[in-house]
Amino acid sequence: MMKPPQNFIDSLKAYDKDHISDKQKADLKTPELLMNPQFTYEVMTKKSSAAANLANWVINVVKYNDIFVVVEPLKRSAESSKAQAEQKAEELKVVQDRVADIIAKVNALRANLAEAEAKKEAVVAQATALQQSLDLANRLVNGLADENVRW
Repeated sequence: MMKPPQNFIDSLKAYDKDHISDKQKADLKTPELLMNPQFTYEVMTKKSSAAANLANWVINVVKYNDIFVVVEPLKRSAESSKAQAEQKAEELKVVQDRVADIIAKVNALRANLAEAEAKKEAVVAQATALQQSLDLANRLVNGLADENVRW
């Protein structure tokens, strides 16, 4: 397994530490291995630096996997939430664009209304002035009607 050494080192580097089965972790977390107070880097260094480094690798891979098992679902959830937030932001942008178009139309209609009201006021003022002129003309004609006989 350890010959040639470079292949062993490469296999340790390539080890899939993200997908350690629960059975493998249970086998490692026994009193004979990870729970053994002798299975630490410091204790193993006194016996063999190679064994100490290998023990350290095993300990750290198991710790990494314990953390990975907790963090990976959270990471996926965060990515999903981020994607959903981006989608909702795009939808919000579409809605905001529609609202901006509607506001522009409303403002244009208000401008048209103000223009129409101004025209209406001008027509009403002109009608009032013409009505006053008509009333004056009627009064004048009625006043001069008696004078028709004399003329």
